[in-house]
Amino acid sequence: MDSLEALLDYKFRNSLLLAEALTHPSLAYETQRPHFDNQRLEFLGDAVLQLALTSHLYHLFPGFTEGDLTKMRARLVSKEALCNFASGIDLGEYVLLGRGEEASGGRERASTLADAFEALVGAVYLDGGFEAARGVVLKVAKEEVYKISEKPEEKNPKGQLQEVLQAILPESPIYKVVSADGPDHDKYFVVEVHWNNVVLARGKGKNKKQAEAAAATGAIEAKSWESGAK
Repeated sequence: MDSLEALLDYKFRNSLLLAEALTHPSLAYETQRPHFDNQRLEFLGDAVLQLALTSHLYHLFPGFTEGDLTKMRARLVSKEALCNFASGIDLGEYVLLGRGEEASGGRERASTLADAFEALVGAVYLDGGFEAARGVVLKVAKEEVYKISEKPEEKNPKGQLQEVLQAILPESPIYKVVSADGPDHDKYFVVEVHWNNVVLARGKGKNKKQAEAAAATGAIEAKSWESGAK
């Protein structure tokens, strides 16, 4: 485990904590050691991770509101982000899995990686205290935090449009695929966004998600609900 500790820039005093953090429940089940897996450390690590990132974002963005900070933190503690953190230190190579879990691709499974990273943070906290855990979190999350500092607001045009419209009427916009042309590997979608029995805008994209986002963006930019139709 020396290579993992080198990536973390942290040396465990109690190596059993590291072993516990890396032990997937499938191995604990197979070896009949139900109390030795990473689930409890995952629970603890989740709280430590939240506090470390909350504190960092609080000081990094002094002018941001509670809502802004909450959204940014949510991006950093999402399963996708945690999986990326784990992949960045090749954590999947060190996780101890049961034979069945190994055979089914568990070493690359997003939930396995995310859980193992949280457990690892919990283990560092127990071994070296909060500052040590905070240091590990910020080292591993450095790139993602940098991305957020460059672009703190994550665009969500569909969510923005829904908020605006539901402030007028308690009715959600509906997205309808108008066309889907091209071969399976290179389709081109056109989507309309409907609300209150009118078409607000039309969007295009290489998949339905992109086309829906484009339609929502078009509706927001044109404020087409004000004129009644697009």
